Amino acid sequence: MRIIVVDNYEKMSEKAAKMIASQVILKPDSILGLATGDTPLGMYKELIELYKKDEVDFNEVKTFNLDEYYGLNRENPQSYFSYMINNLFNHININKENINVPSGMAKDISTVCLEYENKIREAGGIDMQILGIGGNGHIGFNEPSVSFEVATHLVNLDEQTIEANSRFFDSIEDVPVKAISMGIKTIMSSKKIILLASGKNKAEIIEKAIKGKINPNVPASILQLHNDVTVILDKEAASYLNVT
Repeated sequence: MRIIVVDNYEKMSEKAAKMIASQVILKPDSILGLATGDTPLGMYKELIELYKKDEVDFNEVKTFNLDEYYGLNRENPQSYFSYMINNLFNHININKENINVPSGMAKDISTVCLEYENKIREAGGIDMQILGIGGNGHIGFNEPSVSFEVATHLVNLDEQTIEANSRFFDSIEDVPVKAISMGIKTIMSSKKIILLASGKNKAEIIEKAIKGKINPNVPASILQLHNDVTVILDKEAASYLNVT
């Protein structure tokens, strides 16, 4: 595991964007696993700027998102599909047929999850997976549990996650209580993983994930077993670690 500590959120975003751009430049048909939330927003802005400068071309890239709220249609402004369209896809030259986000409105969840896994497998697997980390240690929407969920699955969201995400909605009652998420095995099958975290509020869980025991109660701790993980932190998120 490689740990990179930078001064601030902007530097974290810039570093992550450059790593993704390098991946795409070296392998134009890269398969990217993408994340949502506050943390990657700066990274997406940096990628858009690199695209505008003709430094990276997304024409052959395929993407698979980590998760989607269950019960929200794609047109809902709070869906992760809408998030990706508004914050990245509408601003780069990616082919829309190469975009993959789980359906939050599917009636047959088991089939949707299986099909998502098959799509990833048929594409050749994820070359570079971007992750954030929840305050409870979740990656994707793999919440703390007694075991690691293996494949793409339907998740009951923790109260802590619902409360954290309520800032994006009019009220906490509007926050979906379920989501579809890639499983731990799916994430761990990625060839490269980049974990991003910023802010003092992530310092404690980052220490547990990186330095603590591997435990499904801290889902991100499983990343210690992956052979190519880069963790990019700002100084505040790294403040509990003995690194510089």
